[in-house]
Order: sequence, then C-alpha cells, then structure tokens
Amino acid sequence: MKKTVHFVSGLPRAGGNLLSNILAQNPRFDVTPTSGIIDIVLMVRNRWNRVIEFQAAPDEPAKLRVMRSVLDGYFDNGKDKPVVFDRSPAWLSVLEMAETILERKAKVLVAVRDMRDVLASYERLWRRNAGTWEMTQEQQNYYKWQTVEGRCEVLVSPNQPVGICYNRIQDALNRGFKDRMHFVDFDELTSKPEATLAGIYDFLEETPFEHDLRNVQQVTKEDDMILGIPGLHQVRPVIEPSEPQWPRYLGAVADKYAPMNTMWRAAKNSAQPAPEPRRPATAHEPALAAV
Repeated sequence: MKKTVHFVSGLPRAGGNLLSNILAQNPRFDVTPTSGIIDIVLMVRNRWNRVIEFQAAPDEPAKLRVMRSVLDGYFDNGKDKPVVFDRSPAWLSVLEMAETILERKAKVLVAVRDMRDVLASYERLWRRNAGTWEMTQEQQNYYKWQTVEGRCEVLVSPNQPVGICYNRIQDALNRGFKDRMHFVDFDELTSKPEATLAGIYDFLEETPFEHDLRNVQQVTKEDDMILGIPGLHQVRPVIEPSEPQWPRYLGAVADKYAPMNTMWRAAKNSAQPAPEPRRPATAHEPALAAV
C-alpha cells in the first residue's frame, strides 16, 4: 500500500509526542515514535558514491530508487492506514532530500513552545531525577551544570537537543520552506485543542476528525532510559492547559531566552491564516482525504 508520508518535527519538550498520539486516534493515520529511519536514508545517500563499484559505474537513478524503497518499506507495516507521520527533529535539516524522495512538497508539523518553558521542562525533569540519576549533559559539562543559568546554556548549545532543534527550524525558514511548515504551539494545543487541530487538518488537506481530547491513549512507546532522561515521552490522557513553568524553575534566567520565541512566532503568524471550519468525521464515520 503506497502511503502518504508527513513529518512531525520541531522543538523538544514542545508537545510533538502528544500531538502524534492525538493524531493516532484518526483511523486514517499511523504515527511513529521518535524515528531513526531518516538516518538509514541518509546512510544510503552519503555512502552510495563511496562504494568503489558505484564510482566506476555511477547510477544516480538507482540510488534514488533505493532511498525511496527504504522509506516505503519502513512504512509497509501491514496497517491499513494511508497516512503516516514520521517523527524526527532532523527532517527539517534535509527537506531537500525529503522532497526529492517524496516527489512533492513536504508537509511538516513543527511543534514549538515558549523557549523558557522548554528549558524549564528540562530543568524540572533533571531536578525530579537528580537524586539517583546523572543526565548525559551533566556528565559532559560538569562545571557549567552547577547552576540553572549554566544548565540552560548547555541545552541551547548548537550540539545539544534544544539548540540544534531551534537552529534547524530557523535554517529551514531561511532556506525558504515556510510554506511546508505548520507550527503547532504547545500552549495553543493544550488550551485551544479544537481550533489547533482544525488548523492542522486544513494544512494537511484532510477532512477533520472528532478527537477524544479527554482520553488520549499513548500508542507510541520509547525506552526513555536509553535516551538518557527518565519520563521524557510520557503523555497525559487529558488535554488541558498548564501554567507557565519558567517562573518557578528558571527565575530571572528566563529573561535571556524570551527573545528566541520571536523567530517561530513571526513565521507562524505570517504563515497560518485561521482555517475555515469543516464538519468533522467521527469514529463511526471514517474520515476521507479532502479533495
């Protein structure tokens, strides 16, 4: 079954996992946990021309066919769901490759959140587990890790989870991919989920589906200990707004990171007009792709 592939990307601790599990309620949609298939496709792209036989007899069309078959084969999982969402923060850095494989413009749901709360979320996780557990960044940056300010500086570094994801969003915008990106603000997703989902379905050109926002079941499973942070991908079943965490966990340090929100908020406000409401399908009435 040839499937339509979309991507979920964006900032960490910004609701990408929550968004995926909400979308999974739609019987048309299949979602992945944080996926590594992008690395396999990149491996084919990057190593193909290093093989001496392919150097002697170049075959670029064959390379592209193999790259496509890797993606198609990965999603040929026996599920009768025509739309797939592959979740990885790295897709924004290789949208040129993604569109070459897909042979169309990509559609990326970009999870974003107030940067102060992204950092506060990491700080909260660290404090909750610090009694018996050492975060990878703590081990690698011992001296900076002694203060809230230092911990934030580490996390926004270009080679760390917050910094690299932020830079990927900014660079994708700079490369002219704004029309492929639909920003999903965590605070809007949790405080105005119906309107937020309406915008998502409009962007995807899918008929809206009536989601159960009081009973979100977590269908994506990941071993957070392998990823180095206990509790990193837990999803709460009830969608409800939450108070900002940064005043409690970051204090005055948060002021330094407030300007970072300007980048994605400006792009979001200029790229996403309010969607026209459409009648949603229900669980008893399967949603059909919009024409």
